[in-house]
Parts: sequence; C-alpha cells; structure tokens
Amino acid sequence: MLHRSPPYRPAWRAVAMGLLCLTASAGAAYAADEEDTPAKPAVPNIYLDLRTTYATIPAGTFGLGFGNTSLSAAFEALATLRGGTLPNGLPAAKSIAVDLPLTVDVSDRVSLYGGVSGSSTDIGGGWSSFDITSWNIGVQADLHQQNGGTIPTITLQSTLTQSVPNEQGMTNSFNHVLEFDYALDEDETRGWLAGVQYTHTDIASQLARIKPNTILYAGGYYQWPSNWKFTGRLGVQSFGGAQLAGRTLAEAFTQPILRLDLDRMDDNDNRLFGITAQIAWMPKPSYQVTLRTPLYAVRN
Repeated sequence: MLHRSPPYRPAWRAVAMGLLCLTASAGAAYAADEEDTPAKPAVPNIYLDLRTTYATIPAGTFGLGFGNTSLSAAFEALATLRGGTLPNGLPAAKSIAVDLPLTVDVSDRVSLYGGVSGSSTDIGGGWSSFDITSWNIGVQADLHQQNGGTIPTITLQSTLTQSVPNEQGMTNSFNHVLEFDYALDEDETRGWLAGVQYTHTDIASQLARIKPNTILYAGGYYQWPSNWKFTGRLGVQSFGGAQLAGRTLAEAFTQPILRLDLDRMDDNDNRLFGITAQIAWMPKPSYQVTLRTPLYAVRN
C-alpha cells in the first residue's frame, strides 16, 4: 500500500508569507501615492462674489474703467434716456453699485459666473432709489498656465452685461480682458502683469451710438507669507465717445488709468476679502472704490 507524503507545510508557509509581504508593500505604495497626489475636490468652489462700489464720475462722460461693465451699462442707459432733456449735457454724478454674480470655479482653469447688479445714482438732485440696473453672465479661463515654465499664464475673461429695464435706450456691453501673468517664483507670489481690456456697447436706439473703450496696461503683484496680496496696474484708456441724435453726449479721450488692489487670500488662493481703488482720467479724474466680500457656499 502506497502512502502519500504529507504536504511540505514550511514551504507553503513561506510562500504565503511572501504573498502577504508583497500585498502589504503594494498597499503601502498605493497609500503613499494617494498621499502624494492631492485628491480633486468632489464639489467646485461656489460663492457669491459680492462687490460694492462707490464711484464719482465727472460731467460729460460715463462710468468707465477696469471691469465696470455693470456700472457703465447702467450709466450709459441713464445717460441716453436723459441726454435729450439735459441742455448742458451729462452732469457730474455719484453712484453706489452692488454686483451679485454667482460664481462657480469649474476647475483651477475655468470659472463661470452670472448674476444681477443694482445701483443708486446722484446727478445733483439727490440719490435715486436703489434698483436692479443690469444682469451679466461671463466666463474666465486660463488658456495657458505657466507652472514654472517660461511662457506666462494667459487668461481670457469675457462678460456680457445688459442694462434693465428692457426698453428704448437699453445697452448690451461686451467686455473682454486678455491678461498675461509672468510669475517670478515657483509659488507664484510675485510677478509681472500685462493686458488689454476691450469693451463694445450696443444701444437699443437708432439715434444713439457709443463707441468702444480700450485699456492697455502693465503692472505687477506681490503676496506676503501672511497671504495678503498687493496688485498694481497702470495703463492708458481710450474711449471713442458717444452721440445722441447728432449731439455729443460724451467726448472721446485717451488718458491714463491706475488701479490698486489689496486682497486677503487663504492658503489655497481663494479670496477672502479685497479692496480696489481706481483713478481714471476722462480727462478729469474719476474715483472709484470697490469692496469685495465673497460669500462661499463651498470653499476648497
């Protein structure tokens, strides 16, 4: 009678231990990879980019400058509607405007936004009631990111703003900004800026015409370890003027413009608070101060 040899248990134990070691090593390597690679947020940043602006505007012009599509659309509509009844042309004005664009950071490259803006104006007879004066939609996208290379980050922002109410004299403003950002360090805490802003306005009137507004600018920024960030832009603004029924509402001009920004950021470069001061010569100076207080629903 033949007897089978018992299995060689020490050998099987050695194989099993080897498999366990390999599995543990693979698991540890996978966990290390997961730790080294930051996980993408399940939900993008979603916030109300609340902006409150106070502006003074000299006589004979509109509320122009950096990124003022909502403010300028409201003034352009107001100026066109009232231009025919103002024998001395457009008076000097003051304005308080509140922009409420809901913003979604789809990725670290693309943001979408849209919302409404309201304003109250004083053209010499006291402040008007605060009303919704425009709505806007837009997109901001990084066409190229520097990421330590030699080619600067290239960002395109496009905004459509329509004044309300929808009646004779309403305006549609198309605002486009192309900006080049050359970072001087790996963390992108300091660098140089250059760009162009182009604003084209269509008006719902065969008698009125508003010519384009263009800004060419250069500047720079510096962010401290405390996450306070300062940005300055100095440029030249060129406005083609505006006419109503053959009468000049606003004179054409080419004048300097200065914008200064101070922002408080978090560790992930989300803005927590910002203040912007702008001086634009038209040719008389126009002053503008904007407070940015984003209200986050989701902040990564």
